[in-house]
Amino acid sequence: MTFSKLSKFVSFASLLALFTLGSCDDNTGSIGIDMMPPTDHLQAHTTLFDVTTRSIKADSVFAKTSTGYVGRFSDADFGFYECSFLTELNCTDNYRFPEVYRYNEATGKASGTMAGDSVVSVQLVIYYSSWFGDSLNACRLSVYELNDRWLEERNAEGTNYRYTSIDGSKYCDNSTLLGRAAYSAYDTSVSDSVRNATDSDGNPTYYPHITIPLDKHSFGEDRILKKYRSNPEYFADAESFINNIFKGVYIKTDQGDGTILYVDRVDLQMQFRFHAVDSLGVKLQCVDGTDSLFYSMNTVFASTKEVIQANRFSNSQRLEERIKEEGNTYLKSPAGIFTEVRLPYDEIYTQLKNDTLNGAKLTFTNYHQESKYDFSMEAPGTVLLLRKSAYHSFFENNEVTDNITSFTATHNSVATNQYVFSNIARLVSNCITEKNNARNEARTKAGSSWNEAAWEAQWTLDNPDWDKVLLIPVSLSYDNNSSQLIGVQHDLAPSYAKLVGGPTGDVLKLEVVSTEIKE
Repeated sequence: MTFSKLSKFVSFASLLALFTLGSCDDNTGSIGIDMMPPTDHLQAHTTLFDVTTRSIKADSVFAKTSTGYVGRFSDADFGFYECSFLTELNCTDNYRFPEVYRYNEATGKASGTMAGDSVVSVQLVIYYSSWFGDSLNACRLSVYELNDRWLEERNAEGTNYRYTSIDGSKYCDNSTLLGRAAYSAYDTSVSDSVRNATDSDGNPTYYPHITIPLDKHSFGEDRILKKYRSNPEYFADAESFINNIFKGVYIKTDQGDGTILYVDRVDLQMQFRFHAVDSLGVKLQCVDGTDSLFYSMNTVFASTKEVIQANRFSNSQRLEERIKEEGNTYLKSPAGIFTEVRLPYDEIYTQLKNDTLNGAKLTFTNYHQESKYDFSMEAPGTVLLLRKSAYHSFFENNEVTDNITSFTATHNSVATNQYVFSNIARLVSNCITEKNNARNEARTKAGSSWNEAAWEAQWTLDNPDWDKVLLIPVSLSYDNNSSQLIGVQHDLAPSYAKLVGGPTGDVLKLEVVSTEIKE
């Protein structure tokens, strides 16, 4: 394209749609062509271009999620991967603990409801609703309190804790261990009646969880309640609470292999004793003259989207062996392997520069995956095709696909075992335009000293990822009311696909449909 004509690359896409619709009905005729001036004729043709691929290590991915992952899972092909997470606990604005019951004999008025200024019990509760792997596998986890280093680094300007390379062990040690707990994802000690119980609206009342008891005196009273009584400003908001009272927790697996928990939230719960009171706030008494008392366990602080939560994923060296395979490529989540794709923009420009680009189709085929084990991983359900140069900004800025530099495809596991990107023409045309604009600007600036070969070499050096895209497993989220796509995030669930391609494997083809105007 002499790229005054480059704009036609996309503008004729609508014409191609007419051709496609027309091809469904033999009686439709040459819709579109008959509308052109009689001196113009369109000749459409398809050209195949070689596409090269290779596996690359994901290493660390941006994971802004409210789900915490903890556990270890081993696979014969990829080795083990282990996950842990840290989370702060949110304090709602101007949080208030209940006041101690006091009765004024002179006025007959009462205030407060707490029976004594003390804590009955305190615990951390880890709630999860789903998991991957063996539900009966015996596991153990440890919970540590985050240390001062966490405060120092989280407040440092420019520090980003959303990447899964974060090492939570830096922010704790044995002295900050809060407790350990043995568990299985499916707790067989819970009766079916409790597990299946529902409230009056039919909602389940049982929520799978792991409980870590904490000391009610040193932690519940000294660390929390007394500090509130003396310094209520420490509970004014989340930042005040984190900086002055409780920095957060790091949760890691200690024992067990084969189960990954998907943690929904972590709650700090405290139990208090209260007086039952009448409508005037005066405590009631039982028939034997004793005070009428009751106990209540309340969630006082919890992990929420308003505070930092960060996951860590680490993989074994077996992952490197898969990456080095050259007769194919892989996709592996979480934070495992991406497939890098080089698209032949220069070849397309050279061969079709006088044509108008109407469509470009790219297909990735994965080999059949047998379920050889009880808990085998499946192929990622959705993948993202994204310009490599836009990789970090796309996820950090919570962008969604624009069908220019980013596209998604769903795995067709029934018919073809493929991920099909039916039309990436706008990506191709935009990237070619980008390079040609840079060339024209440089040529104008250089004048008579222009050296095409030297500029080409420098362009390649300065823009090594210009012609590369990444294939990435992702999960999508939609607005409940409009079904509009509102989020694209890395898929953090276990999955993998072995794809046709690779440096020495079968060559993938980019199928380009273009039209040439003949006068």
